[in-house]
Amino acid sequence: MSTPADQLSSWLKQHQITEVECVVSDMTGIARGKISPTNKFLGEGGMRLPESVLLQTVTGDYVDDDIYYDLLDEADIDMVCRPDPDAVFLVPWAIEPTAMVFHDTYDKYGNPVELSPRNVLKRVLKLYADKGWNPIVAPEMEFYLTKRSSDPDFPLEAPVGRSGRPESGRQSFSIDAANEFDPLFEDVYDWCEAQGLDLDTLIHEDGPAQMEINFRHGNALDLADQITVFKRSMREAALKHDVAATFMAKPITDEPGSAMHIHQSVLDVATGKNIFANADGSMSELFLHYIGGLQKYIPKVLPMFAPNVNSFRRFLPDTSAPVNVEWGVENRTVGLRVPAASPEAMRVENRLPGADANPYLALAASLLCGYLGMLEQIAPSVPVEGRAYERRNLRLPITIEDALAHMEECQALEQHLGRKFVQGYVAVKRAEHENFKRVISSWEREFLLLSV
Repeated sequence: MSTPADQLSSWLKQHQITEVECVVSDMTGIARGKISPTNKFLGEGGMRLPESVLLQTVTGDYVDDDIYYDLLDEADIDMVCRPDPDAVFLVPWAIEPTAMVFHDTYDKYGNPVELSPRNVLKRVLKLYADKGWNPIVAPEMEFYLTKRSSDPDFPLEAPVGRSGRPESGRQSFSIDAANEFDPLFEDVYDWCEAQGLDLDTLIHEDGPAQMEINFRHGNALDLADQITVFKRSMREAALKHDVAATFMAKPITDEPGSAMHIHQSVLDVATGKNIFANADGSMSELFLHYIGGLQKYIPKVLPMFAPNVNSFRRFLPDTSAPVNVEWGVENRTVGLRVPAASPEAMRVENRLPGADANPYLALAASLLCGYLGMLEQIAPSVPVEGRAYERRNLRLPITIEDALAHMEECQALEQHLGRKFVQGYVAVKRAEHENFKRVISSWEREFLLLSV
């Protein structure tokens, strides 16, 4: 009987792979690791990386020494990274036949590393497995195509499509506007098919050259891997066609932000039935408790949905993004929307995560909130009918500093995600914010330079 290592070796040989990208996700979602010749990769059966890559900020800096040495070995030791044979993808844009292989991280004793985002999601999924439940998710990824620019002070602009003109006015759901970039998306679909990504539909969103790709529902870990692969693929396809693709939450002033909406339901493993629906098709008590858990705990995990200072620009007034944890049926103005669906497809859509969120952590956070709601039997608020943008009863923290304070103080997160992860994540995001605060913005130069 073949082992997982044998299956991986066979797959690499079948596809004549000559190079392997050995990948782990850092806190931001950046793919970090090593590129190895296939023979060396198979001979070593994994790789080693410094633990410190998991406390690296988006700017390449690290957290303060006091926190660094509290969470990591003072000798800056390596962690052991083992390939997951179920997380292997082609790299279609590479010149040589190349595969991307996601790795799980372990300490020298064989324990999963708490700081690893992929391990955080696996930890939450085990909570469900221990209850005989199987969470199902379907992410929707929004992003912008823009002109390429090497000047970070220069505002982003809409790219020119096949017609030779940039978009004008709102083009929501426009087929023709999406077709402006047909050659690019043909490459994206070809690459994603070769990679085995479960893409569903392509939609033109509200903003200029703002698009949305929907994924088919499935296993949360598999889809987190797929989103990571898709974001890399989308950026590479854009560069090939001389534009840029960005998953920033709010890349353009006065234009809609980009979200990662997460549809989620839970199946009973023994029966295969959706536990969110009663036999008569009505919402079950477990479903209502799940929504109650999202309402109670989302304010505590918000930095995992909105990880950057830019993320909170998406929540400004009049930006069409909900800034609340209200819920309602077929209501897009609430943070938690219950789409009209059959009993088998009864689900809730979490509309709060930004496209810039690490997919492993956003999925882990959303599923943990719902799990705690079912565990603690939390009753939800009364569902909202009508517009909910202005409702203030269940509003969220509006700055990254406030949100991080809420996360740091939540004992339930430390209990279920681990002390090291919570402290490490908060420390990384605080270090990034301190770095941001040192930068003088164009707004300050424009309005203060000659006026104060």
